Amino acid sequence: MSIRPRRSVLFMPGSNPRAMEKARSLDADALILDLEDAVGPEQKQEARTLVREALRQGGFGQRELIVRVNGLETEWAEDDLRMVAVEQLDGVLIPKVESAEDLTRARQILTAAGAPSSLPLWAMAETPRGILNLVLICAGSAGLQVLVAGTSDLARDLRVRHTADRVGLIGALSQCVLAARANGLDVLDGVYLDLHNAEGFRHACQQGRDLGFDGKTCIHPSQLQVTNEVFSPTAVELELARRVIAAWDEAQAQGKGLAVVNGRLVESLHVEEARRTLLLQETIEARRAG
Repeated sequence: MSIRPRRSVLFMPGSNPRAMEKARSLDADALILDLEDAVGPEQKQEARTLVREALRQGGFGQRELIVRVNGLETEWAEDDLRMVAVEQLDGVLIPKVESAEDLTRARQILTAAGAPSSLPLWAMAETPRGILNLVLICAGSAGLQVLVAGTSDLARDLRVRHTADRVGLIGALSQCVLAARANGLDVLDGVYLDLHNAEGFRHACQQGRDLGFDGKTCIHPSQLQVTNEVFSPTAVELELARRVIAAWDEAQAQGKGLAVVNGRLVESLHVEEARRTLLLQETIEARRAG
């Protein structure tokens, strides 16, 4: 079993060199240098140059480094993809993906520009058509590694209200988790826009965690601490995981196929989840130490 923490994934505007410099010291598991929504049309070319310079300068440590390019239907997409194809990064985020063919097209442009076939793709699920096609997108896209829920665009297209319980988005969010899990992908919850509502943000993180997301995309460094906390195993969860594994090992040594912890049956599936919990914590601690 291998795992990479993606609790907090911070969007950084590619047109802002000071923000990208600051990102090198932020406690984010991953950074998305953004050429799309955070950059105005008149800044696209300059942002591409600034992102390339930031990538070549390096210094981002163990933070996973992703570039979000412009949508494939735009005039900037191909130049974005050609630029990132020859740079050192951990993945390319494709926005507004609506079919597996979209990712195939992106991959073809990247490959023609010299990108290695191992370069992971991330995909934004942020349109009604994209949500409806998630099964085909996730199953039919070689090299797809992470699915990202684009809740702002999706809410607009669905004409749902931005309510605290996100009731209008629950179906789509669950579709993201289902499609990702069915294909062995990680899946990230969408951004939270109200920077002054700390309680609402924490609730959204907890809701995303309980829906099954691996982490949350963020738009400001002030959101990182809560995101990391909510999507990390708690002390209670870690202790329970250790007890589950110990009880299972003891049962196996006695030739039993079941164990009991806190009056509840433990089977192999519970042991697998317990091991994943401990591995996640170990990986988080290793990243922090590094």
